[in-house]
Amino acid sequence: MASESDSRRRATETVRTIELPATTAWPLILAFGVTLLFAGLVTTMAVTVLGALLSLAGVVGWFREVLPQEHCEELPVLEEAIQIATSHREVAQIAIAPELKRLRFPIEIYPVAAGIRGGLVGSVSMAVVAMLYGLLSHGSIWYPVNLLGAVVYAHPQELSIAMLCRFSLLLFLVALAIHLVTSLLVGLLYGTMLPMLPRHPIFLGGVIAPALWSGLVYAVLGIVHPLLNQRINWLWFMVSQIAFGFVAGIVVVRHDRIRVRQFMPFAIRAGIEASGLRPEKPEDKGNQ
Repeated sequence: MASESDSRRRATETVRTIELPATTAWPLILAFGVTLLFAGLVTTMAVTVLGALLSLAGVVGWFREVLPQEHCEELPVLEEAIQIATSHREVAQIAIAPELKRLRFPIEIYPVAAGIRGGLVGSVSMAVVAMLYGLLSHGSIWYPVNLLGAVVYAHPQELSIAMLCRFSLLLFLVALAIHLVTSLLVGLLYGTMLPMLPRHPIFLGGVIAPALWSGLVYAVLGIVHPLLNQRINWLWFMVSQIAFGFVAGIVVVRHDRIRVRQFMPFAIRAGIEASGLRPEKPEDKGNQ
């Protein structure tokens, strides 16, 4: 009996262990509290208070897990003999450019000018579709323009259909600024996003992106712009977004791509001038 107990003790002592951070539920409590904190902005104050309390408890509990000393636990290491067999005689190597020590995608993007042009041309196509909707539905091309520009009013519900169908310089300038800024930002996003789907860039820009954007607008429009949410025609809205996506995507992909500067040091990408950042050129040595 003694020999058997000794053998078990020696087997237990030979088991290797590894130290890992102890499991904790405080990050989940913090995430749930932050979610309730923001959900209370559109529901009731009680939800906000509950979210604040859970967030505070999550922060305190999480910090107690890592300060003043991180809580850890030792887990046994299971040593198993794993044999991996393959029919290939050689390992396939992925070809990577020698100057790229750490590859990030995409390697090539469209220039900023491509995104700006795509956004501007796409904004014209979307405006044409929106004005066509206003002309067919209310007999005025200014109806969708005034709807967009009505964000300057404290109580946009007071605007009647007759007022929205008339030309207003203030509403036109506000709508023009919102339309141009949004279109330029989306155009710049296309210049970065389209190279990530090189096989079907037009499908991404003309169908996937407009569908996601329309869903996002549909979810938040009732809070941001109640008047537009009540009077918008979602079928025409989708058509205008698809028109923008296709036109902007076509304009962007017609430009040549440029190689990103990810292989250069951060100091060079930030425009910092210092010796030793770039290799010296022969003409530079001759000028010294």
